[in-house]
Amino acid sequence: MSRRPLRAARPARLPARSPARFALGAVLPAVPLLLALLGPAVAGLPGPRGASFTAGGEHPLGTDFAGQDVWRQLLLGGRSVVVIALAATVAAYVIALPLAFAAALTHRAWLEELLMRPLDVLLAVPSLLMVLLVATVFAPGAAGLALLVALLNVPDAARLMRAAAAEAAARPAVEALRLQGESWWRIAIGYVARSCLRTLAADAGVRMTGVLYLVATAAFLGVGVDPDAANWAVMVDRNRTGLFIQPWAVVVPALLIVALSMGTNLLGDTALAGRSTPARRPGGGPGTGARSGAASSPRTTKGPAR
Repeated sequence: MSRRPLRAARPARLPARSPARFALGAVLPAVPLLLALLGPAVAGLPGPRGASFTAGGEHPLGTDFAGQDVWRQLLLGGRSVVVIALAATVAAYVIALPLAFAAALTHRAWLEELLMRPLDVLLAVPSLLMVLLVATVFAPGAAGLALLVALLNVPDAARLMRAAAAEAAARPAVEALRLQGESWWRIAIGYVARSCLRTLAADAGVRMTGVLYLVATAAFLGVGVDPDAANWAVMVDRNRTGLFIQPWAVVVPALLIVALSMGTNLLGDTALAGRSTPARRPGGGPGTGARSGAASSPRTTKGPAR
């Protein structure tokens, strides 16, 4: 009985970056971001109020429950939601990443416990309950709400990034860098942090969605925004009674929030697909580097067949 030639297993091909998908992921968050950042500058002065929940006429998207122009409220209401969510997400990672890398790279168990165990206590408290408890003591305002939401997201982000950093720190390459006398900062930033970029990109989109949900929920309850301020989340809540009469006052702000969330995740997925696609060699299939002759060519056995 003859033996079949042994062939090296080819790595699974991952989907390549699609230009159409990347363009869609860029357009979806760009629309709400532009409305949020530039909307107040072009909103203009308020016009006379009309009847509640009317469509057409001088108002392209109709009027809301108070007779205000929905389009003008959309231009004014995005900054308080989008800017707070973006600031809270960035602030959460600014606090969580140093804690995660310090806990993953330290060789002192007591220091790791000191860094991570207080975060477990904060992780056990429901986020919305903490927002309501803080709101009963003092009015946080927009900046206070962003900082509060960021602190509530630090434990989860720190635990996730610590797990990714600990896996990268346990590789032989890190031990080789230590033996070469490389500094802690070079190991942490130059190797471990770069190894965690995929995990960070995947988590950022999901965390942005959760932060948007928490900020919108807080706005529903009047936390962090003025009662009479224009706000996309508040528009959805206050105009839901006229959904079947004048749906644009509810549907459009809800779609803008959904577009920001979906676009952020789509951009992250597209970036991950582009980074994970194996490089093609000029003469053959996908691969990340030169392979040995034993791995690239079939191995046959000499001698008579059994």
